[in-house]
Amino acid sequence: MPEDSPSEHPLLIERQSDRVIATLNRPHKRNAIDQATIDALHTLCAELESDPRTLILTGAGGVFAAGADIAELRERRAADALRGINAHAFVRLAELPMPVIAAIDGYALGGGAELAYAADIRIATSSLAIGNPETGLGILAAAGASWRLKEIIGDARAMELLLTGRTVKAAEALQIGLVSALYEPTELLTAAHALADRVARNDQAATIATKRVFRAPRAAHPAVDLEAQAELFESPEKFRRMTDFLERKSR
Repeated sequence: MPEDSPSEHPLLIERQSDRVIATLNRPHKRNAIDQATIDALHTLCAELESDPRTLILTGAGGVFAAGADIAELRERRAADALRGINAHAFVRLAELPMPVIAAIDGYALGGGAELAYAADIRIATSSLAIGNPETGLGILAAAGASWRLKEIIGDARAMELLLTGRTVKAAEALQIGLVSALYEPTELLTAAHALADRVARNDQAATIATKRVFRAPRAAHPAVDLEAQAELFESPEKFRRMTDFLERKSR
Protein backbone atom coordinates (compact mmCIF):
# COMPACT_ATOMS: atom_id res chain seq x y z
CA MET A 1 0.00 0.00 0.00
CA PRO A 2 1.29 3.50 -0.71
CA GLU A 3 2.62 5.56 2.17
CA ASP A 4 1.32 9.03 3.00
CA SER A 5 2.65 11.60 0.55
CA PRO A 6 3.51 15.19 1.58
CA SER A 7 0.41 16.39 -0.28
CA GLU A 8 -1.90 14.33 1.91
CA HIS A 9 -3.33 15.71 5.12
CA PRO A 10 -4.51 13.27 7.81
CA LEU A 11 -7.48 15.47 8.71
CA LEU A 12 -9.57 17.20 6.06
CA ILE A 13 -11.38 20.26 7.42
CA GLU A 14 -14.54 21.92 6.09
CA ARG A 15 -15.50 25.09 7.93
CA GLN A 16 -18.99 26.56 8.12
CA SER A 17 -20.25 29.45 10.21
CA ASP A 18 -21.73 27.25 12.94
CA ARG A 19 -19.89 23.95 12.51
CA VAL A 20 -16.71 22.25 11.38
CA ILE A 21 -16.60 18.90 9.57
CA ALA A 22 -13.35 17.00 10.14
CA THR A 23 -12.65 13.85 8.13
CA LEU A 24 -9.94 11.40 9.13
CA ASN A 25 -8.07 10.99 5.87
CA ARG A 26 -5.72 8.03 5.73
CA PRO A 27 -8.00 5.63 3.84
CA HIS A 28 -5.13 3.45 2.59
CA LYS A 29 -4.34 2.79 6.28
CA ARG A 30 -8.03 2.57 7.25
CA ASN A 31 -7.57 5.98 8.89
CA ALA A 32 -5.21 4.60 11.53
CA ILE A 33 -4.40 7.35 14.02
CA ASP A 34 -0.75 8.35 13.76
CA GLN A 35 1.22 11.24 15.25
CA ALA A 36 0.32 13.51 12.32
CA THR A 37 -3.38 12.86 12.99
CA ILE A 38 -2.93 13.70 16.66
CA ASP A 39 -1.07 16.90 15.77
CA ALA A 40 -3.89 17.87 13.40
CA LEU A 41 -6.49 17.20 16.09
CA HIS A 42 -4.63 19.49 18.51
CA THR A 43 -4.55 22.24 15.88
CA LEU A 44 -8.28 21.82 15.27
CA CYS A 45 -9.02 21.86 19.00
CA ALA A 46 -7.11 25.11 19.39
CA GLU A 47 -9.28 26.65 16.68
CA LEU A 48 -12.53 25.43 18.24
CA GLU A 49 -11.51 26.52 21.72
CA SER A 50 -11.08 30.10 20.48
CA ASP A 51 -14.02 30.03 18.04
CA PRO A 52 -16.57 27.52 19.44
CA ARG A 53 -18.57 25.61 16.84
CA THR A 54 -20.12 22.15 16.69
CA LEU A 55 -17.70 19.54 15.38
CA ILE A 56 -18.74 16.66 13.12
CA LEU A 57 -16.02 14.03 13.10
CA THR A 58 -16.04 11.27 10.47
CA GLY A 59 -13.71 9.10 8.39
CA ALA A 60 -12.89 8.73 4.71
CA GLY A 61 -13.30 5.57 2.67
CA GLY A 62 -16.09 3.87 4.59
CA VAL A 63 -14.02 3.59 7.79
CA PHE A 64 -13.96 5.78 10.90
CA ALA A 65 -10.58 4.71 12.29
CA ALA A 66 -9.32 1.15 12.52
CA GLY A 67 -7.10 1.96 15.49
CA ALA A 68 -3.81 3.58 16.31
CA ASP A 69 -1.01 3.18 13.78
CA ILE A 70 0.50 -0.13 14.95
CA ALA A 71 3.82 0.53 13.20
CA GLU A 72 4.25 3.67 15.31
CA LEU A 73 2.78 2.07 18.42
CA ARG A 74 5.16 -0.89 18.32
CA GLU A 75 8.16 1.42 18.60
CA ARG A 76 6.85 3.43 21.54
CA ARG A 77 8.31 2.82 24.97
CA ALA A 78 7.45 3.64 28.59
CA ALA A 79 8.25 7.33 28.24
CA ASP A 80 5.88 7.56 25.27
CA ALA A 81 3.11 5.89 27.26
CA LEU A 82 3.53 8.43 30.06
CA ARG A 83 3.21 11.28 27.55
CA GLY A 84 -0.38 10.16 26.85
CA ILE A 85 -0.10 11.03 23.17
CA ASN A 86 -3.61 9.95 22.18
CA ALA A 87 -5.18 10.32 25.61
CA HIS A 88 -4.45 14.03 25.97
CA ALA A 89 -5.68 14.79 22.45
CA PHE A 90 -8.94 12.96 23.10
CA VAL A 91 -9.41 14.72 26.45
CA ARG A 92 -8.97 18.04 24.69
CA LEU A 93 -11.51 17.01 22.05
CA ALA A 94 -14.03 15.93 24.69
CA GLU A 95 -13.65 19.23 26.51
CA LEU A 96 -14.38 21.43 23.49
CA PRO A 97 -17.02 24.02 24.39
CA MET A 98 -19.55 22.97 21.73
CA PRO A 99 -20.86 19.47 20.96
CA VAL A 100 -18.77 16.88 19.14
CA ILE A 101 -20.73 14.50 16.88
CA ALA A 102 -18.98 11.30 15.75
CA ALA A 103 -20.46 9.97 12.49
CA ILE A 104 -19.06 6.44 12.38
CA ASP A 105 -19.00 4.24 9.30
CA GLY A 106 -17.31 0.85 9.40
CA TYR A 107 -14.45 0.13 11.75
CA ALA A 108 -13.84 2.12 14.95
CA LEU A 109 -11.30 -0.02 16.77
CA GLY A 110 -8.72 0.61 19.48
CA GLY A 111 -7.74 4.26 19.35
CA GLY A 112 -10.49 4.82 16.79
CA ALA A 113 -13.08 3.58 19.29
CA GLU A 114 -11.57 5.76 22.01
CA LEU A 115 -11.78 8.77 19.70
CA ALA A 116 -15.48 7.99 19.18
CA TYR A 117 -16.03 7.63 22.94
CA ALA A 118 -14.72 11.18 23.39
CA ALA A 119 -17.60 12.56 21.30
CA ASP A 120 -20.80 13.84 22.90
CA ILE A 121 -23.04 12.12 20.34
CA ARG A 122 -22.28 9.00 18.31
CA ILE A 123 -24.27 7.90 15.29
CA ALA A 124 -23.28 5.11 12.93
CA THR A 125 -24.08 2.94 9.93
CA SER A 126 -25.11 -0.69 9.83
CA SER A 127 -21.51 -1.64 8.99
CA LEU A 128 -20.26 -0.39 12.37
CA ALA A 129 -17.68 -2.57 14.11
CA ILE A 130 -16.42 -0.94 17.32
CA GLY A 131 -14.30 -2.23 20.16
CA ASN A 132 -10.99 -2.36 21.98
CA PRO A 133 -8.74 -5.29 21.07
CA GLU A 134 -5.70 -3.78 22.82
CA THR A 135 -5.13 -6.63 25.31
CA GLY A 136 -4.61 -8.96 22.35
CA LEU A 137 -1.69 -6.72 21.33
CA GLY A 138 -0.13 -6.73 24.79
CA ILE A 139 -1.31 -3.28 25.86
CA LEU A 140 -4.42 -1.73 27.39
CA ALA A 141 -6.91 0.80 26.08
CA ALA A 142 -5.34 3.81 27.79
CA ALA A 143 -6.74 6.70 25.73
CA GLY A 144 -10.13 6.89 27.41
CA ALA A 145 -11.85 3.50 27.15
CA SER A 146 -11.11 2.55 30.75
CA TRP A 147 -13.16 5.47 32.08
CA ARG A 148 -15.35 6.74 29.23
CA LEU A 149 -16.81 3.43 28.10
CA LYS A 150 -18.36 2.62 31.48
CA GLU A 151 -19.88 6.09 31.60
CA ILE A 152 -21.53 5.38 28.25
CA ILE A 153 -22.72 1.77 28.63
CA GLY A 154 -22.24 0.91 32.32
CA ASP A 155 -19.62 -0.96 34.30
CA ALA A 156 -20.64 -4.55 33.55
CA ARG A 157 -20.81 -4.25 29.77
CA ALA A 158 -17.70 -2.08 29.61
CA MET A 159 -15.67 -4.53 31.66
CA GLU A 160 -16.76 -7.46 29.50
CA LEU A 161 -15.83 -5.66 26.29
CA LEU A 162 -12.48 -4.42 27.55
CA LEU A 163 -11.41 -7.76 29.03
CA THR A 164 -12.46 -9.85 26.01
CA GLY A 165 -11.52 -7.34 23.32
CA ARG A 166 -14.76 -8.26 21.58
CA THR A 167 -15.93 -6.17 18.62
CA VAL A 168 -19.49 -4.83 18.83
CA LYS A 169 -21.57 -4.66 15.67
CA ALA A 170 -24.17 -2.03 14.83
CA ALA A 171 -27.36 -3.57 16.23
CA GLU A 172 -25.78 -4.36 19.59
CA ALA A 173 -24.11 -0.95 19.76
CA LEU A 174 -27.52 0.68 19.36
CA GLN A 175 -29.13 -1.66 21.88
CA ILE A 176 -26.57 -0.94 24.62
CA GLY A 177 -26.49 2.79 23.97
CA LEU A 178 -22.99 2.97 22.53
CA VAL A 179 -24.50 4.82 19.56
CA SER A 180 -27.79 6.71 19.55
CA ALA A 181 -28.97 5.96 15.99
CA LEU A 182 -28.13 3.97 12.86
CA TYR A 183 -28.34 5.21 9.27
CA GLU A 184 -27.55 4.05 5.78
CA PRO A 185 -24.05 5.09 4.71
CA THR A 186 -25.44 7.62 2.23
CA GLU A 187 -27.52 9.22 5.00
CA LEU A 188 -24.92 9.33 7.77
CA LEU A 189 -23.52 12.81 7.20
CA THR A 190 -26.99 14.18 6.44
CA ALA A 191 -28.09 12.90 9.84
CA ALA A 192 -25.02 14.41 11.51
CA HIS A 193 -25.79 17.78 9.91
CA ALA A 194 -29.41 17.51 11.06
CA LEU A 195 -28.15 17.14 14.63
CA ALA A 196 -25.85 20.11 14.15
CA ASP A 197 -28.81 22.09 12.76
CA ARG A 198 -30.80 21.36 15.91
CA VAL A 199 -27.89 22.51 18.06
CA ALA A 200 -27.48 25.67 15.96
CA ARG A 201 -31.09 26.69 16.56
CA ASN A 202 -30.46 26.87 20.30
CA ASP A 203 -28.61 29.56 22.23
CA GLN A 204 -24.87 28.94 22.00
CA ALA A 205 -24.19 30.10 25.56
CA ALA A 206 -26.85 27.76 26.93
CA THR A 207 -25.46 24.90 24.85
CA ILE A 208 -21.92 25.50 26.11
CA ALA A 209 -23.18 25.71 29.70
CA THR A 210 -25.19 22.49 29.32
CA LYS A 211 -22.18 20.55 28.06
CA ARG A 212 -19.93 21.98 30.78
CA VAL A 213 -22.40 21.18 33.54
CA PHE A 214 -23.12 17.69 32.18
CA ARG A 215 -19.41 16.83 32.26
CA ALA A 216 -18.81 18.25 35.74
CA PRO A 217 -17.99 15.74 38.52
CA ARG A 218 -20.96 14.51 40.58
CA ALA A 219 -19.65 16.29 43.68
CA ALA A 220 -19.88 19.63 41.86
CA HIS A 221 -23.67 19.39 41.55
CA PRO A 222 -25.95 21.20 42.13
CA ALA A 223 -23.67 24.20 42.67
CA VAL A 224 -22.25 24.10 39.15
CA ASP A 225 -25.78 23.97 37.67
CA LEU A 226 -26.97 26.92 39.70
CA GLU A 227 -23.92 29.06 38.93
CA ALA A 228 -24.34 28.43 35.20
CA GLN A 229 -28.06 29.14 35.41
CA ALA A 230 -27.46 32.39 37.30
CA GLU A 231 -25.24 33.61 34.48
CA LEU A 232 -27.77 32.61 31.82
CA PHE A 233 -30.62 34.28 33.74
CA GLU A 234 -28.86 37.62 33.16
CA SER A 235 -28.28 36.99 29.45
CA PRO A 236 -29.98 39.31 26.93
CA GLU A 237 -30.50 36.26 24.70
CA LYS A 238 -32.57 34.59 27.42
CA PHE A 239 -34.89 37.61 27.55
CA ARG A 240 -35.11 37.80 23.75
CA ARG A 241 -35.91 34.13 23.31
CA MET A 242 -38.44 33.99 26.13
CA THR A 243 -40.14 37.17 24.89
CA ASP A 244 -40.38 35.68 21.40
CA PHE A 245 -41.87 32.49 22.87
CA LEU A 246 -44.50 34.38 24.87
CA GLU A 247 -45.45 36.55 21.91
CA ARG A 248 -45.87 33.54 19.64
CA LYS A 249 -47.96 31.78 22.29
CA SER A 250 -50.29 34.81 22.65
CA ARG A 251 -51.10 35.00 18.96
